Order: sequence, then structure tokens, then C-alpha cells
Amino acid sequence: MSTDPSLVTFYKNRVASFQEKLEEVKQSLFASSMLRLFVFCVFVVGTFALSGAPKWVAIIPLGGIALFLYLLSRHTDLRLKRDTLQELVTINETEIKVLARDFHDRPDGSEYKHPLHYYSQDVDLFGKGSFYQYLDRTALQHGNDTLATLLLENAITDIPKKQEAIRELAEKPDWRQHFTAIAKLVKTETTTEVIVGWMADYTPFVPKLMKWVPLAFSGISITVLIAYFFGFVHGLLPIAWIFLGLGLSGVYLKRIRDLAGQASKIQSTFRQYHKLLVLIENETFVSQKLEEMRQTVLLQKGKTSTFLRQFAKLLGGLDSNNNVFYLIFGNGYFLGGLSYAFRVEQWIRDHGPEVSKWFDVVAFFDAHNTLGNFTYNHPTYTFPEIVEADIVLDAKQVAHPLLDPSKSVKNDFLIDNEAFFIVTGANMAGKSTFLRTVSLHIVMANMGLPVCAETARYAPIKLITSMRTTDSLTDDESYFFSELKRLRFVVDNIQQDRYFIVLDEILKGTNSIDKAKGSRQFVERLVGSGATGIIATHDLSLCEASEKWPRIQNYYFDAEIVDGELFFDYTLKQGICQNMNASFLLKKMGIVG
Repeated sequence: MSTDPSLVTFYKNRVASFQEKLEEVKQSLFASSMLRLFVFCVFVVGTFALSGAPKWVAIIPLGGIALFLYLLSRHTDLRLKRDTLQELVTINETEIKVLARDFHDRPDGSEYKHPLHYYSQDVDLFGKGSFYQYLDRTALQHGNDTLATLLLENAITDIPKKQEAIRELAEKPDWRQHFTAIAKLVKTETTTEVIVGWMADYTPFVPKLMKWVPLAFSGISITVLIAYFFGFVHGLLPIAWIFLGLGLSGVYLKRIRDLAGQASKIQSTFRQYHKLLVLIENETFVSQKLEEMRQTVLLQKGKTSTFLRQFAKLLGGLDSNNNVFYLIFGNGYFLGGLSYAFRVEQWIRDHGPEVSKWFDVVAFFDAHNTLGNFTYNHPTYTFPEIVEADIVLDAKQVAHPLLDPSKSVKNDFLIDNEAFFIVTGANMAGKSTFLRTVSLHIVMANMGLPVCAETARYAPIKLITSMRTTDSLTDDESYFFSELKRLRFVVDNIQQDRYFIVLDEILKGTNSIDKAKGSRQFVERLVGSGATGIIATHDLSLCEASEKWPRIQNYYFDAEIVDGELFFDYTLKQGICQNMNASFLLKKMGIVG
């Protein structure tokens, strides 16, 4: 299960291809900048040359502005293409680094840790060197949160549908990377959660008659300006008319500017989400889950992307009120602020309740692209066969996905339903790593991901663990009391649902005799209630429980001293460990004589 060299070659070829295209676009951008400078110079010279004909001087600015806006739009498109290509280069360089196990500088998701969760504290899901840090390729904060939810939700429904969706996205590297590149360009001061809340609480202020008044007012303004241009009216009329427009706009100016201030914060989000929704709408999906999400944004009254693009343009128009020239002339002659504010409010009334759902669809694809990317990068991993058999997990050649594939030792693992493993072993022999391997495989399988095994059969089950209990100085709790609360949490939950229980050296906060007795009683209670799981322990007396309970099976990880050196084979064996290594290590490190 080592890294496939063809994967590295694939990503290197993409880096080279995108860098070549990037250089071409940079050259086009330079030419575009020179052209805009030339047009500006012609505009200045033309205005000066016609300075003796005041009325015709107005033609030059209008024509120059129109041409300049066209060139600016073209330049903006080239910049977007440049930025997208730069992101594509970075995306593929990241894959090369992560394939080389260089990922510890990436976001680690520590903010999603929760000590009271079913398993997040115990199985290296979040934090430095975690599975999240290795897995995550999301580009949006909302997608980031969605990915964390998938890791934490402990859901066992529709796993074949999840597998089908992830498998399909894995086979679309071009689409996935283009989506991620566009998503990475989303720059906003406001989260989607805040935007949704703002829309839900928004109170309109523009009167309904403003649907028509700005249009009529604009028509009269154009008539007045044309009449003045041809000398039919006195020059005071355009001045009086602009003051009338400014007076009407001024009644609502503060609220318009407040709305414009909010618009400036969220406009880029809607512009970029529009592009992402276009990608979703125009893609063909075969898997049921992906197509269902796509259909969510294909509305009878039009495509969601079209509505988002309209809203982005409306927000852009409203944001023009922050420009002094537009504030005077746009409002004075055309009541632009009122017109845009009315249309923004109308859009919020018509589509605001749906925005949360649209954002969720984009976040879904952002998160699932991460899962598809993981699957693409691990072609030797296997999707567990979902079964309804009297087993929980039957996997061959299982390894931990975060361990170096060239060094990790693989084990076979078969645990029946309502069976309980007691795993003993020397220090550092691999007990805890094995527990986390099995736990993470269950998390991955429930998400629909392939697992690090040659074959796997799996009857879905929720996971609950107690492996890394810590004392709470904040709550003035001892370590032992914290551990008891965690074990109480385990007992309470297994009475309500079916869980796979993973325990590592429980009751460490008490003396050895009390610990042995308490651990024996706790394991017997779990087995008596029909629980399934594993417990790792140094207490060999706990293994005697298998004599009373046939469903308890003993396994161990061994350590041997060969030529004065400690040797681990990290292989799971059936039986009870006989070799412990604490005294040897104390002597070896010179701690005791």
C-alpha cells in the first residue's frame, strides 16, 4: 500500500501544464494593461483637442468610459483566469507534498475537538498530525465545517450511497480541482452563516412604488438632458432636476448607505458562489446522492446560479453608492440607490429563504471533493463491503492510514457481533496504535470512505471510545473522576443504541488491585449487555474473564529481547502476552541499575 509513483507523476505533469498556461495569461494581462493605458491617453488627448466645443466634449467621456469599461471587464476576466491557474498550480503542488507525508503545516482542525464527543478526543481525528490534517482539502469555511461534521456525525445510514458518490467524485480530478480553485478565490468579510441570518432578520424600508418611480424619473432625466443638449431648455433645468432627485434619494440615503455597506461585504461571496453553482449545475452525475444535491439547485423558475449572479450584480450596483460621482449623478438623475435597494429587497423576499440551502449544496460538494481526492490518492484502499452478517468487521491486511506505508505492519482483524477482545502487550508494542487503527477504520467506513486494507466486510455500527481521559482543572475534577464520568457516558449510550466500544487501560487513576477488580466488573457488565468492542490493558488478570464469558477473546502484541535489544513485530496474535518490558527499558536507559 505504498504511494503509487504514477500519482506523483500525474500531479507533476499538471503543475507543469498549469504553469505553462499561467505564463501565457500573464503575458496577455501585460498586453491588456498597455492597451488600457493607450485608450486612456487617447481619451485625454481627444478631450483636450475638442475643448473648444463644450457640448461635444461630453461625447468623448461617454465613449471613452464605455470602451474603458469593456477593457476593464476583459482585464478582470484575465485576472480571474490567472488567479485560477495559480490556485491549480498550488493545489497540485500540495498533493505532491502530502503524498510525501509532508502535511504537518496544514490546518489541523483543532477547533473541532470536543472532549465529550463519542470518539473525537481519542482517535487522532483533529490536531497536529491528525487524520483531518492529512485529509482536508476544503476551500470554504462552510465546506470545512461540513467536513468536520461528516467526521463527527457517527452516522451509519446509506453507506453504499456515500461510497458511490465518493467513488464518482474520485474519478473527476479535473472537475474537483477546478471547483476547489474557484472556491479558494472566495474572499469575504462575512461568513455564510452570518449572511443567512442577516437575510432572515432583514426589514425592508423602500416603498413598493419605487418599483416604478425610478424608471419614470430616469426617463424624464434623459429627456431633460437631451433637450438641454440641443438647446431646447435653459441650463438651470438639469440643475434643478438633479437637486430634486438628490432630495428624493436623501430621504432614504442613510439606510441605502447602510445597505450598501453590507452589500460590499457579501458581494464577492455571491459572485464566487454563482460560479461554483454553475459548475455543479452543468456537471453530469450518475450517483444518486450527487444527483440529488444537484437537483436541489435546478429550480423550475430558473437555475440557482442565475439568481445568485443577479443578486451579485444588484449588490454591485448598490455598492456604487460608495462612489461620490455615482452618489451625485446616479441618484440625482436616475434614483439609482432607491432602484437598486428596492430590487435587492425584492430579491431577499423572493429567494432569501432558499439561500441557506444553496450554500449547503456548495459546502457539500466542497467537503465531498475532499473525500473524492482522498480516494483518488489511495487507489489500493478498499471500499468495505456492507453486509448484514453476524460480524462487525472482517478486514485483511489492515494498517493505519497515517503511518508510512513502507514501514507500517499490517494485521488481519475479525470481530464478531457481541464479541469482546482483551488486548495485552508490552509497552510500545502497538496496542494503542491498533485500537486507533480499528477505530479510524470504523469512522472512515461510516463516512463512505475506502479503508486501508486489502479487503473488508463491515456491518455498520456506531463508535464510542474511552482512551485519552484527562483531568479538568477548570472544573476542579480529578483524573479518576473524569474517567468515571467517561465510562458512565459509555454505559448510558450503549443502553440506547448499538456501539462498537474501544477502551484503553481504563481506571488508571486508582491503585492496581482496585483497578483490576473494577476493570473486570466493567468489562463483564459490557459483555453481559451484549456489547461489542476492544479493551487494551497491561493487567493480565483481566484476561481471566474469558473463562467465564466465551464471547471474550484474548489477543496480544509481543516484544522480544534479541541480543540485548528490544524487538517489536507489531503483529496481533491470539492469546495472552507473557513478555513485559518496563524493567528492561528502565535498565536500558540507565534510569535504574
